[in-house]
Amino acid sequence: MIAFNRRRFLMIAAAAAAVPSGARAAKMASWRGMALGAGASMKIVGLGEDEAAPIIKAVEQELLRLERIFSLYRDDSEISRLNRDGVLVSPSPELLQVLTLSGALFHASGGTFDPTIQPLWRAIAKGASGDDLAKARESVGWEYLEFNAEPIRFHGHAGQRALTLNGIAQGAITDRIAALLKSRDLHNVLIDMGEVSALGTNGGRRWKVGVVKPDGEVVKRLSLSDRAIATSAPEATRIGPDADVSHILRPSGEKAVRKLVSVSAPNAALADGLSTALCLTDPAQNAALLSHFPQAKIELGI
Repeated sequence: MIAFNRRRFLMIAAAAAAVPSGARAAKMASWRGMALGAGASMKIVGLGEDEAAPIIKAVEQELLRLERIFSLYRDDSEISRLNRDGVLVSPSPELLQVLTLSGALFHASGGTFDPTIQPLWRAIAKGASGDDLAKARESVGWEYLEFNAEPIRFHGHAGQRALTLNGIAQGAITDRIAALLKSRDLHNVLIDMGEVSALGTNGGRRWKVGVVKPDGEVVKRLSLSDRAIATSAPEATRIGPDADVSHILRPSGEKAVRKLVSVSAPNAALADGLSTALCLTDPAQNAALLSHFPQAKIELGI
């Protein structure tokens, strides 16, 4: 799975702010801070600083709330407490929703998308070998996680099993920010938090977005409206003492089979999870996997 270690850019571009060529530039409010453990910036086009202030504050508060659910870098987050204690009482609806989608992706992918890979990911990152690596591999298993009723719990080997939702939570967080903006009457916006959500239109036209390789090369351009897109690239981050292992792994520890996969879907959580899963799944099985999610589409696979 993937760690929240990229720089974030959250752009809220109000379509009504489109300015004719030669006219005075539209108003724009800016913000810089932290989001999901990384430096982040946000621009709201079409609103002045005073108009945007309550929206920016609401986004900051929502990001902080979501970090307290999904972040592996916060000791007090829901996922960190589950991993530490093996049980989580009164989980948030957002966590249960992401776990439900993760379960659907696990089964649709034949088990290659497995968020319980965290112990193995952590062991590989530390350079474990031999019995230590085998022990970490044995700790992986979606069947050990129970979340259909409160509390959420791991079965067996308390403290050895652990969960990461970093291959899907980034998309879920993007969806939550999109919902917040809609509640603030911003219905024509483009949100880019690593995963992109394009709401409405840009002055009546679809939003223009690009699929970008880890080196910054734009390899495909798309037009989107009321749709999200996510791109996963295993080689974007490497782990291990010698940085010789890509960060997106199969539950067995085997490397991904794709260099880059970009998926569009009705929401960013599904696009994010599928782009991760499809990096791990044999291309011959893509059609079978996507048959479970007919509204999703592979935009690019390398």
